[in-house]
Amino acid sequence: MVPYGYTIFFKTLLLGTLVLSSALKDSVIMSQSKNRTATAAKGTEVVTLGGGCFWCIEAAFDELEGVERVESGYSGGSVANPTYRQVCTGTTGHAEVIQITFDPGVISLKELLEIFFTVHDPTTLNRQGPDIGPQYRSVFFYRNQEQKSTAEQVIKEIQAAKVWNAPIVTEIAPFLGFYKAEDYHQEYFKLSGEQPYCRLVIAPKMAKFRQHYRDKLKKK
Repeated sequence: MVPYGYTIFFKTLLLGTLVLSSALKDSVIMSQSKNRTATAAKGTEVVTLGGGCFWCIEAAFDELEGVERVESGYSGGSVANPTYRQVCTGTTGHAEVIQITFDPGVISLKELLEIFFTVHDPTTLNRQGPDIGPQYRSVFFYRNQEQKSTAEQVIKEIQAAKVWNAPIVTEIAPFLGFYKAEDYHQEYFKLSGEQPYCRLVIAPKMAKFRQHYRDKLKKK
């Protein structure tokens, strides 16, 4: 585990550099970050979930066969068009989330959720490893009763199987909207894998993920 102080240092350093380099694009980014409810194309389904830093879980789900698109963003709060800096304060109510568009004929929602509940720790409240705050909470935003029921069933099965030693505290809440994060957050691990946070935090998680779910990964 990376010490919390180091995590904050790395993220602050990265954020300063990224915000500076993208300052001229701020107005464009905000116009692209409007509240999105994402209507699934025919034959696909959309799901929104959060499990800590969106850089981490975006990297994992993007590699799964049947996943067509993964976007990092914010959901669950009361502030419209939130920025990364605002969400990082933990006062907007938003969680860092990913929005997944997938083909249920290739990978089911149940399979996605089974993976979700094993690639992050759903037993820690408002915390994921060294990342602390309500913006890093474990959460599933359901769009309909079927999605809600599936999530509740998966939680029951995982708790019955004693995958985790503590109770699952994942928030199950209705989906109200999604704000796409700034451009520099999209595909962050893929594009910035040499950054300290990626090497020290995300890379080890991805190595375990690829080994455990190698049969579900996209063919190169």
